[in-house]
Amino acid sequence: MLFALAIPFLWLFTRRMLGTGCAYLVVVAYAVSWPVARAMNFDFHEVAFAPLLTAVMIERFSAGKHAATWLAAMALLLVKEDMGLMVAGFGGYVMLRGQRTDGAMYIAFGLVYTFCVRALLIPSLGGDPDMYWAYGGLGQDIPHLAARAVTDPLTVLGTLFSPQVKIDTLAFLLWPTLLACLFSPLTLMALPQLLERMLSDRVHWWVTDFHHSAFTVVVLLCAGVDGATRLIRWVRRRRPGTDERGAALVWAAGVCVVAFTLIPRFPFDQLIRPEFYEKHADVVAADEAVAAVPSGVVVEAVNHVGPHLSARTTVLLWEDKPPAASWIVADTAHVAYPWPSPDRQRERVNELKGLGYQVLFDREGYVVLHRAAAPPR
Repeated sequence: MLFALAIPFLWLFTRRMLGTGCAYLVVVAYAVSWPVARAMNFDFHEVAFAPLLTAVMIERFSAGKHAATWLAAMALLLVKEDMGLMVAGFGGYVMLRGQRTDGAMYIAFGLVYTFCVRALLIPSLGGDPDMYWAYGGLGQDIPHLAARAVTDPLTVLGTLFSPQVKIDTLAFLLWPTLLACLFSPLTLMALPQLLERMLSDRVHWWVTDFHHSAFTVVVLLCAGVDGATRLIRWVRRRRPGTDERGAALVWAAGVCVVAFTLIPRFPFDQLIRPEFYEKHADVVAADEAVAAVPSGVVVEAVNHVGPHLSARTTVLLWEDKPPAASWIVADTAHVAYPWPSPDRQRERVNELKGLGYQVLFDREGYVVLHRAAAPPR
């Protein structure tokens, strides 16, 4: 539903720029796009809020409703600690649109917010602000990375495009707009998140396999709409007889066709496969394991089971640490975050048995353990 709520704002923005027919084609392209498919196929993640809020920001700014734009930007900051960088990128776009004071305010507020969250808020709540520092190859912190960018820019630039998988991901992000997004300054809003991913040393941030691309899918589509508008006007100035509406429809239809041609490569392809709707034995076992845990207790649960218990229990992540709950739901058959392998998960279950935990359920790799007295904290 959160992903779908971005559609009305994307439709309004596209209609204002290119017309009604193009608006329908673009929102269909968004709805079946591969970043949305990847995010839908992943665990529930805060990224689900980003397309809606970025769509509101862009559409309301386009409509001249600056108060609503600011409200959406403030809400976007609450999604994730690095969304201040996206707000700063939006500020760069606003400045290029001629509103320098507003643009500078977006940039300053976004950067200050991200700094304060990382340096003050996260540590005050017991978190590690360096948990997601994934740029060890370029520097040990932001000042060192910035210095490296100044003193050795070719190495930093090369990091953006090596290995090949980074180029593949960037192509998958830009091609669905027929590269029109490259002709719009609105792409600046997506630039910080793209730099975060491609400059990092974490492979799973580079690839198209997870939810990361859903942060920028609406931004790049809107940039594509804006870029197409600019290109069509440029062509029309040189060829006054060009059919502006027809050219816009051709572009929007191309975007829609590209989105559909990418479906077989990504998870929405499952929707037309009958086996997708079958309930396999391991899923049945996972449901039964969840049902074996009573309501109101504290339970350590393997990562992909925890969400199914959170409505009626207090859920902690099951990890390779001393147990902190009297109930544990483990998985010994499937690799699970943050465990290195199912072998270690099986070893840990045996260790828990040695600590006095009783096995109440064991099927298809799912194990429910209980110890009458909760372990000391």
